[in-house]
Amino acid sequence: MNRVEIPNGLLEILERTPELGQAFLVGGCVRDHLLGFHVTDYDIEAYKVSYEALAKGLRRWGRVDLVGRSFGVIKLQLRDGNAYDFALPRRDSKTAPGHKGFQVQVDENIEPREAAERRDFTINSMMFDPRTGLFMDFFGGRLDLDNRLLRHTSAAFSEDPLRVLRGMQLASRFKLVAAPQTLDLCRSIRASYRELAIERVREEWFKWAARSSSPSHGLRFLREADWLSHFPEINALRGVAQEPEWHPEGDVFTHTCHSLDALVNLPEWSNAMESDRVVLSFAVLAHDFAKPATTQTAMKEGVQRIVSPGHEEQGGPIAEGFLKRIGVPPAFIQRVVPLVSNHLAHLQTATDRSVRRLALRLQPETIDHLCTVIKADQFGRPPKPKEPSSSLLNLHERARELNLQKAAPKPILMGRDLLERGLAPSPRFKKILDAAFEAQLESVFLDAQGAQAWLDKYLEPTL
Repeated sequence: MNRVEIPNGLLEILERTPELGQAFLVGGCVRDHLLGFHVTDYDIEAYKVSYEALAKGLRRWGRVDLVGRSFGVIKLQLRDGNAYDFALPRRDSKTAPGHKGFQVQVDENIEPREAAERRDFTINSMMFDPRTGLFMDFFGGRLDLDNRLLRHTSAAFSEDPLRVLRGMQLASRFKLVAAPQTLDLCRSIRASYRELAIERVREEWFKWAARSSSPSHGLRFLREADWLSHFPEINALRGVAQEPEWHPEGDVFTHTCHSLDALVNLPEWSNAMESDRVVLSFAVLAHDFAKPATTQTAMKEGVQRIVSPGHEEQGGPIAEGFLKRIGVPPAFIQRVVPLVSNHLAHLQTATDRSVRRLALRLQPETIDHLCTVIKADQFGRPPKPKEPSSSLLNLHERARELNLQKAAPKPILMGRDLLERGLAPSPRFKKILDAAFEAQLESVFLDAQGAQAWLDKYLEPTL
């Protein structure tokens, strides 16, 4: 395996700073290099040097931030804008419940193997020596990476329950399957989930939502670790039957997993900004949250069918509750909920009127994003072919023709138009403008000239 590529600025620091005579790249940058990914974040661990001496040595290169003193971490901000974290080895001891219940002991004399042992998974415990070009792998992380195996580094794993959620997002990002012993440890600390701060829970879910290459790996990891009970909306999907003709893939949990995996393989997701990827992932995750409560059997054209009437509308509030509980900010929730509540909108005939009203219901989201959610839903039904339905294509085409695929319609008639007619500002303004916008949505008028004609007729009885 080739050496880890190190930016010239960082390499110069490592080579010309005496205090970094025993310093190694650690954690994710080593893992990502071995996976063939482009490395952008570098963490360095320095040995046989005190915190004060290391800070003094790094000040020659830029601004030093000592906010991580209690954890032995120094942030170096270079003059070219790049920033790197330098850490001293430490021991963490669990002393009380919660993420703050740790005693951290920074010790410059800890050996690399002991420091690596405190890391969560073997794939994150590897080190790289920039001077010799050698990889240091004390716990078989490289073999686990080759085998796509997620395995805890030591029994200390159980001291921090966040490591289970970290396992979820790592499994999803790198298509990993957990070792049986690791799953046993996860089960043994299931009750400690309540110790986690909501901010830490949110951070791991956001990584899952934004960076996954196979989101289903993470959900199945939680299922096998018996942690889905902490997320009852997802857990409830297990075993909920679906109509085999429409969903040959199996129950709702299986369908959700397939839909999420289909989503991250769509260019509409992979080419999107990170915030948009988060919204789309949560929308697809939650799109069938109401099926457990709405699924029933009913006669359809003389045939007994499994149906879930109203699950799209009822799913919005359930999705909102789930997202609030894992700490998702309101700005994201406001975008996810309308995508869930309207994910069957393509089943009604796409008229100009219906598309305009759909675009309004989706705000602040867009028909473009709704179509991505629908496509993932439709592609998540193997062995059915991954082909968008004609109703989906018609909806997207009609939205494009109306220039509403990326935004809701804006009122044509405005307050200034009423002022130009000599009307004085009053509570009546809102009534007129609301009536005008309703007429616009109903295609009574489509441009400014038509709006003026409508206003003539509206005001006629009162002139």
